[in-house]
Amino acid sequence: MRLIAALAVCVTLAGCAPPPTVSYASNERVASVAYREPGPATITVLTMVSNRDGSGGHSALMINGSQRVIFDPAGSFVNDRVPEQQDVLYGVSPAVLAGYKSAHARSTYHVVSQTVEVTPEQAEIALQLARQNGAVARAFCTNANTTLLRQVPGFQDIRTTFFPTNLMEQMAARVGVMEEKYYEDDEGTIVDGVENLVIAE
Repeated sequence: MRLIAALAVCVTLAGCAPPPTVSYASNERVASVAYREPGPATITVLTMVSNRDGSGGHSALMINGSQRVIFDPAGSFVNDRVPEQQDVLYGVSPAVLAGYKSAHARSTYHVVSQTVEVTPEQAEIALQLARQNGAVARAFCTNANTTLLRQVPGFQDIRTTFFPTNLMEQMAARVGVMEEKYYEDDEGTIVDGVENLVIAE
């Protein structure tokens, strides 16, 4: 019953539901926006958490390897300036990351970012797994994220789950994790947020 309830929550949250029709970006388009955040390689778990009851609505993985991407399984974030291939968002510059968080955060949800430093090899494995994964069915966001993480050396202890906050709790227990929370108080859904979003050049 808990699994059914979790799937129902994820399906009803716009962040973990079928997105608007999105065109598959060309490899040339993806290459043209490639961005890597300076500094160490990192993996970040992004969790959308209810401000009402603390439940999780959606999760994604941001990977900063040879380039920075967001693996956004079953996500609804669609923006013309952010090319996507099979649930992977490319060109995740600081402006794009800020836009992603802003689109998800609202009066009912905030965004928790949990970042761990990894080796370049770990980040590259995660990046390739994300790119090879393919599009994810609705409500399977956290299942996809935990399945991916378990294949990265050093993360084999991650337990597979459908619950975003379960993954968040697992990450919180890891040594060296850096956590941030992002809040906004606007109304509406992620679809409204994306429609009103402006990402700076």
